[in-house]
Amino acid sequence: MTRSGGRPLLLVVAPVMLSACGGAGSDGPTIRPVEILVRYSRFEPALITVRRGEVVTVTLRNDDPIDHEWIVGGEAVHEAHRNGSETEHETRPTEVSIPALSTKQTTVTFSEAGTLSFICHLPGHEAYGMVGRVDIVE
Repeated sequence: MTRSGGRPLLLVVAPVMLSACGGAGSDGPTIRPVEILVRYSRFEPALITVRRGEVVTVTLRNDDPIDHEWIVGGEAVHEAHRNGSETEHETRPTEVSIPALSTKQTTVTFSEAGTLSFICHLPGHEAYGMVGRVDIVE
């Protein structure tokens, strides 16, 4: 997906401040938890549906004995990662490195309705089928 001018449609990032957001008596936004399990080099579930503007905290649990990554975006984002050389992702909430047998968490807000993919771009993982989809609905 791209916006006018050819820029890729990305996500608006929400700060990762779980203790300060949501819950009873809080004026902050409600955060929806989503868990994605990585097992046998597959994402489970491989499809998540969220509402546009919803704050989503994604817990990525890697049960595999090898490293993986979770890269979310449109085709331009994925093409850049297919040909890129980044091996670690620690600064972008939509690009998360998940070491073997570990759990990572990230919080994002999907700003526009549509469909984005999430893919592990480590060598051979996408071809093996390590792909998923985010449907953002109104």
